[in-house]
Parts: sequence; structure tokens; C-alpha cells
Amino acid sequence: MNKARVLVVEDEPLIADDIEDTLVNNGYQVVAVVDDAEGALEITSKDRIDIALLDVNIEGDIDGIELAAQLNIPFIFLTSYFDKTTLDRAKQTNPAGYVVKPFNERDLIVNLEVALARHQRKPKTPDLPEKFFVKDGQEIVSVKPSDIHYVEADDNYANIYTDKGKFLISHTLKSIEDKLTPFGFRRIHRSFLINFDKIDAISEGYVFIASNKIQIGKSYRKEFMESLSLL
Repeated sequence: MNKARVLVVEDEPLIADDIEDTLVNNGYQVVAVVDDAEGALEITSKDRIDIALLDVNIEGDIDGIELAAQLNIPFIFLTSYFDKTTLDRAKQTNPAGYVVKPFNERDLIVNLEVALARHQRKPKTPDLPEKFFVKDGQEIVSVKPSDIHYVEADDNYANIYTDKGKFLISHTLKSIEDKLTPFGFRRIHRSFLINFDKIDAISEGYVFIASNKIQIGKSYRKEFMESLSLL
């Protein structure tokens, strides 16, 4: 549980530093600390985040509650107070928990562990699509998850490499990861998502799929290697 990757969204520097220190001291991986919604959305589009800690009152035009509504990961609200209107808005986003400032280390860690445990116990969606559809010029082509070798990020686009060839689609790697993870796909680099079943070999920090050499990112390497079943 304590290897979870956490995003912290907090615009008060001293509190942000305290949260980061607390998380690191308890074994969590702090992927990033940002102070506004724009920074948070950029991080979640590029990196795997297991849970986010969101200050309700953050800088910018979008507050923590509006940000939460745009996330596809569990999150915990951090706030100094909740008036009834704010609480009603917050409840509509289905948060994994609330931590009221000022908080102590135990409050924060217990809320995190409970939220992560609940999220892991949620049953996976039973009705998964048999195929997806992608545009190829003027055509719309069907692609089965089992036909996909790997996906490579290209800014706000992504290249999907399949048995049928390469397709460029206007989706972020994170949004594709959310759809393909139930089919056995794994993020091994901030720019690469691979089909675990398509791996031919692993050597010197690289995965080989159909003669393609894909680097395993340093922040993903340990978790990826531990997931392998070695004889």
C-alpha cells in the first residue's frame, strides 16, 4: 500500500512541503507537487497517479472541487473549513476522503490508506469492449486490444502500434491507459504503454516487442520488474 504514487495539489508552500515530507517518510512516491488545476491535469495526462490530495481552495480559475470532477483517479480533499455549499459541491464529486487542516501525520496517512484500500477492492468492470475503433484517414478501423503492441505518447496525441500498422489518434496516453489497463497493458515509461502479452524479451532496461526496443523509465523500473513471474 505504501508504494502508491501520489499527486499533491496545494498552493500554500509550507503546507505542501509538510505534506510531501510526511508522504515520503511513510514510503509513498510523490510524483509531483503543484499549486493549480492546470499543473495537476498536465501531470495526470502524462504520469500514472494512484491517488491525489487536493486542496479545495487553490490558485487559478478552477478550484479543487472543479478539478476533482475532471479526474479519473481517487482523491482526498484538503481544506481548512467546509461551509454547507462547498460541502454539497464536494460530495457530488464522490471523494475518497476529507482531511481538515491543520492535520497531523496520522490523520493524513490513515485517510490515504483507507482510500487506497477501498479503491483496490472495487470490482473491475465486467463488460469490457471486444474492440476499439480508430480513424485512419477517411476510414474508421476496428482494433482489438490483443492486436495492439504498444502505445507511444506524442504531445496530446498518441501513436498506436498494432498488427495492422500504426495509427495516430488525438488522445493523451493517460486517457488510453485508462481504457487499456483492464486488458493487461502497463505503463513502463512516461511516454510508453505496452501490451504485457506482446513482450518478447527484456534486457538492460529495455522491453522488446516485435523487434521494437522500448525503454523502461527509471521511475517505473522497480515496480515493473517486481511484476514479472520468473521461473
